[in-house]
Parts: sequence; structure tokens; C-alpha cells
Amino acid sequence: MSNDSASSESGRPIRTGVAGFGLSGSVFHAPFLAANPAFSLDVISTSDAGRKSAAAASYPAARIVDTPADILELAGELDLLVLGTPPATHYPLAKAALEAGLDVVVDKPFAVRSAEGRELIDLAARRGRVLTVFQNRRWDGDFLTVKGLIDTGLLGTVTRFESRFERWSPDVSKAWKAAATSDDGGGVLFDLGTHLLDQAVQLFGPAAVTHAELEVRRPGEKADDDVFVALRHGSGVISHLWINMLCAQQGPRYRVLGSTGGFSKHGVDPQEPYIVAGGSPLDADYGVEDPDWAGLLGRDGHLDRLPTERGAYPEFYRILAAKIADGGAASALPVPVDPAGPVEVLRLIEQARALA
Repeated sequence: MSNDSASSESGRPIRTGVAGFGLSGSVFHAPFLAANPAFSLDVISTSDAGRKSAAAASYPAARIVDTPADILELAGELDLLVLGTPPATHYPLAKAALEAGLDVVVDKPFAVRSAEGRELIDLAARRGRVLTVFQNRRWDGDFLTVKGLIDTGLLGTVTRFESRFERWSPDVSKAWKAAATSDDGGGVLFDLGTHLLDQAVQLFGPAAVTHAELEVRRPGEKADDDVFVALRHGSGVISHLWINMLCAQQGPRYRVLGSTGGFSKHGVDPQEPYIVAGGSPLDADYGVEDPDWAGLLGRDGHLDRLPTERGAYPEFYRILAAKIADGGAASALPVPVDPAGPVEVLRLIEQARALA
């Protein structure tokens, strides 16, 4: 069986299966696929009875199956597989999907080891398949705001970059996270840290880890839940990144210091909570942040409020649809996220773990 780009070129939607219907599948993938007419959401896998009911109610046209293996058995009826499963499953499932002739979206972390990511990239190239990684926070409104400031030079030469994901979450809420060690892709460095590392590299280029602290604070945590990583980029910028799930007082989401000014901002991008609350990516106010959360631009004593750009998670699937419709892997159009970037993030995670 050969799944080629004829499905999209013939005008038929990109036939899609979503493996996993936890937070990833139900919030970050299914709503955006359903909102984009270039895709049809044909199959969803979950073994949880409650999630099965929720998936069937939200997407009545989709077939609900028990496991990702059940989706792979339907590969001849599909064009794309989206993996929203635990990290340790990403490599074997992505490999099986590519070998079955499917294009593949892998949620972050791309894999548990950088060598696995490189192997998947090579396999996709040999098979002529599209492979990309869901680093959705490249389309956070606050990240787009920071990127715009840096690209336009409003801060001068950036010297230091600080970025945080800090939460008060004293209980390990998900069963797979409670059981996962760092060798399984467990812990916040593989979870939220993947986003922070990716954003830093996107802004300032290749880097090396110069210092890392990986701590365990919560009862029952088997990996890490309190992390600090320092990077030195080849561009000269120093990045300091924090991830903490037991943080009673949160620092700024971003603080960026440059030769002519700085920028600081609190709060977290509103797209995830908006979808969790039942909103749609098609809503007029989707991705729009409350003006009260606007960041501060300038120098102490000379600070201006800077409104946050609108968040844009739908861009990921818009770019992917264009790539597939243009001929898939043979197209010159970009994938939404070149998987080489997430492999670099995995390499930095390996450096951090070795140092810590």
C-alpha cells in the first residue's frame, strides 16, 4: 500500500488519525484538525472509557478505537497519524507509521533520545514521508511578541534571556507521569522544558548547556519537577530557563535584556485554557490575551505597556496542510517544525542531564 499526496491533490481532505485523547489529543490536536477543512478527523484511539465517550460526543464522525496499533491497522485508509501518546511511545509508533506509508506529527518531546530522533528523520527521508514535531509554543502570543521585539531590534543587542514555566501543582496528576522515569521521557525537563529550550534556540541559535539543576520536590515524582538550565548560545546570548511544578510565587514568564532596553512579561499564553474551557479556534476572540497581562518594554522609569500578539496555534496545521497538498515530502514548502530543531533540543536535554 502506498499513501501518496493524491488524497489532498484530488480535493479530498487529509485523512487523519489521532493516537491518544488525553490533554494532547483532546486539546492540542483534535480541535485544530476539526477546525481546518483541509483535514478529516477519521480515527481516535484511547483505551479510557471516559475519554472514549468524550471523543465520540465531540467528533461523531470519527471511529473510536482502543490503541494506536488499531489505527495503524487502518493505515490504508489514512494519510496522517498524529501522536499524542506518552514520550516513550513516540519513537516506536512514529517508526511504525512511517513504515506504513503515513505522514506523521509527533507531539513533543520528539523522542526520548536524540539518536532516535535522527533515525526517524532518516527513515522519513527514505520513505518520502512528511515528518514534523508539534512544538506549538512557537505560536504562543507572548513568544511571537518577544520574537518581534528581537527581530525589529527594539532591544538593541540582546545579552540575557530568561524564560519560565512555573506552576503550583503539588500532586502528580497523570498516571503515566507518576510512573515515568527520565529514561521514559518523564519529568518537566522533557515536558515543559522542551518548549523553553526550543524557544531559546529559535530566538538565539545553537547553544550549549553550561549549568543544570534537576531536582525532585513532590512526593511520588520519579523524574524531575524543579529544573534550572543555563545556556550559552553561539550568538553570545546567555539563556536562563526555569521549570518548577511546586512554585508558590511565580517569576516573569519572560525577561529579555538588551543594550538599549528590556522586556518583561508575566502570565501564560491563553490558548490552552481557552480550548479547555470549551472554546473553538474559530472564535473571534481565540488567542487574544487580556490587555491587563501586557508586558513592559523599555527601562526602569521609562516603561511602556506592550500588547501581546494574538496566539496562533492553528498555524501549525495550516502550514502542514499546505505542505501535504503541494506534494508532501517532495514539496519545497516547509514543514511547520523541521524535526532537526527538536533533535537539537533533545541533545541539550542530554547535556543537561549529564551535567546535573
